[in-house]
Amino acid sequence: MIDFLKKILLIIELAFVIAFVHWEKVLFFGIVVLDQFTKALVMRSMVPGQSIPIIQDIFHLTYVLNPGAAFGILSNQRMFLLITGAVLIAATAYFYPLLKKSDIFLRVGATAILSGAVANLIDRAQTGYVVDFFDFRIWPVFNVADIAIVVGMGFMIYAIIFRLDAGKVETER
Repeated sequence: MIDFLKKILLIIELAFVIAFVHWEKVLFFGIVVLDQFTKALVMRSMVPGQSIPIIQDIFHLTYVLNPGAAFGILSNQRMFLLITGAVLIAATAYFYPLLKKSDIFLRVGATAILSGAVANLIDRAQTGYVVDFFDFRIWPVFNVADIAIVVGMGFMIYAIIFRLDAGKVETER
């Protein structure tokens, strides 16, 4: 029994080390997996157009098939949106070595934006549309990937305005 517990503790310790050393990968894949899981759950349990009130007239789960980008702009421009997503991924891969040396808020923001873009790109590549379902009634319906993109932009704006010193990149020690 003691050996079994030691093995479990070793696995947990290893998981923490991997997460600490590679937290950007954990964040990236965590967002993509959570987004794809929630979208699959909505697609399996609802039909397009269906709305389930969670808090009447305030928050609903509404299954929407969005053929465009944010707020439905560029509707039915699948190829353009796929190419734009691919360019974003390629640019991030190209600039990743510089990003690795930058402020932590900038890195978290960029990772969140990239993971949201990839998650929505997966939908768009598979079906031509993105599944949205969070509906606050006063705002267009959105999903987990959209949340990651908006929060990531917030982190990047914060880093650029408040953490980067006159264009010089701070490094976390």
